[in-house]
Amino acid sequence: MKARLEALLRRLGPAGIVALGIFLAAGAFYVNEVVPAEEEAAAQRAALERLRSRTPYRPVSVDSRAEELRRFYLLFPPPTELNAHVERLHRLARGAGLDLAQGEYRLEKRTSGLWAYRVTLPVRGSYGQFRTFLSALLKDMPIASIDALRFERKRAADTQLEAQVRLTLYAQPPGELQ
Repeated sequence: MKARLEALLRRLGPAGIVALGIFLAAGAFYVNEVVPAEEEAAAQRAALERLRSRTPYRPVSVDSRAEELRRFYLLFPPPTELNAHVERLHRLARGAGLDLAQGEYRLEKRTSGLWAYRVTLPVRGSYGQFRTFLSALLKDMPIASIDALRFERKRAADTQLEAQVRLTLYAQPPGELQ
């Protein structure tokens, strides 16, 4: 193999070896510099075309804003359905294998905006059970937000956690959507 390479280099001569080196350097330059620059230029051209195709800014009328707000409020249940959502919250916790203690429940009726139903639940379970519960809660109850979590273990070796979960369930204010 070595003899073949030496014979090839002798046939090429010094000028051929230099030409081969320039050819290899040009190939490396093309792959490392030119191709990425062409891709970047194509991406910038596509972004420019997207910007050109956008419709110009049009101010939103007051009527359409009111309609958007009304549609937003319709995403949330009326306050009369909050008990059903609390029961659903309890089912999710029990489904994850958590032990629930008696919680605190407080409805905040605001003069404007969504009403907030604050729920504080003392809970006992494993870390995995908490993750399952919180994941299911966020996925299945889009009207809920997790406000605070507090975990505690009695001993470092305990697998069971004592926790307090503070949530808010949001409801549409009555009488504003007619």
